[in-house]
Formats: sequence, C-alpha cells, structure tokens
Amino acid sequence: MKHAPLLALALATLAAGCAGTPPLRYTVPEAPVAGPRLPSAFATIALREVALPAYAASDEIHVRGADGALTPAPSALWADDPARAITGDLAHYLGRMTGATVAAEPWPFFERANATLEVRVSDMLAEAEGRFRLSGQYFVAPEQGRRGRSGSFAITTGIAPGGGPAAIAAARGEALRDLAALIAREGLR
Repeated sequence: MKHAPLLALALATLAAGCAGTPPLRYTVPEAPVAGPRLPSAFATIALREVALPAYAASDEIHVRGADGALTPAPSALWADDPARAITGDLAHYLGRMTGATVAAEPWPFFERANATLEVRVSDMLAEAEGRFRLSGQYFVAPEQGRRGRSGSFAITTGIAPGGGPAAIAAARGEALRDLAALIAREGLR
C-alpha cells in the first residue's frame, strides 16, 4: 500500500471540494450623509488605523446571541480586512462631513497633518435583538497650538429584520457614519 498516502490525500481533496460552497463576502454600503457641513478646527487630519477587538478584526461577521456568546454568521465573511475598511470608511465620512482633508496613516503628503485622530473600538457587533453596536474611545492630537481632545462613544443602529449579513453590513455603515458625525461635532471643533 505504498500509494495509500496519495489516495488519502486525493480523497481528502475531493471531500473538501464537495463540502459546500465557499462563504459569501459582504461589502459595507455607504450610508447617506445629510445635513450641513460640520466645521473642523483642522484643515488636515491623519487617521491612525482603527484598533478593533480580536473578534471584530477577523473576517467573520459576528453576532451576539441572547446568552451573550459571540458566534460567526454561517457562510458569511466581510469582503475586506475590517480594520483597513473601517479606517477608510471613517476617513471618507469625516472628509465629506467636515470638508477637511482626512487620510489614513501613513500620511500621504509632505507637510504634516494639523491633527492626528486615533479610534479604539471596544465593541463592534450585531446583537440578537436586531441592533448593531459600536462603542469605544477616540483621541484627537493637534500638531501644535491646541489641547488634545478625547471622548467615548456608544452608537447603536437598527438591523433590518430578516436581512441577514447584508443588513448587518448596512447597519455597520450607518454606525460608522454616526461615529464620524460625533467625532466631527465633539472632537474636531
């Protein structure tokens, strides 16, 4: 039976191929931004990569059950690295809302940014009750002349009933938009 290891490998490969379809990947749609511009005290803002808890940094879409346990949604993954995507989305929303030039670090321009923004997320997930929760802290460090600011956030958005992972993705987009508005109103003025 010198071919037994090759046969076992071939059977394992065949079984893996028949195990089912690959998981679906979900992008986060852009949430609409309405209302007047929120003035920023800073013309340029460097955004550090958003810090996420381990479960939120994975590509799995997690849901907290009624018992408090976090479980990944079956056959559903985020389409992009969550930390990279959330950082990019937050920079986009802040730029649109304030009119400032906002970019993720590394800062892409020769002159330094007027301020650096750091966001540390402590909780980011869908809950069994049909809500998406985003909480943590933000820190604004001006380059010169102003005092730094910090604040906490606890944002909850609704998840459309029966919408599954696509509805969770839409709720995440709304939560990030709401976070950008909070930081613009309270941290960048």
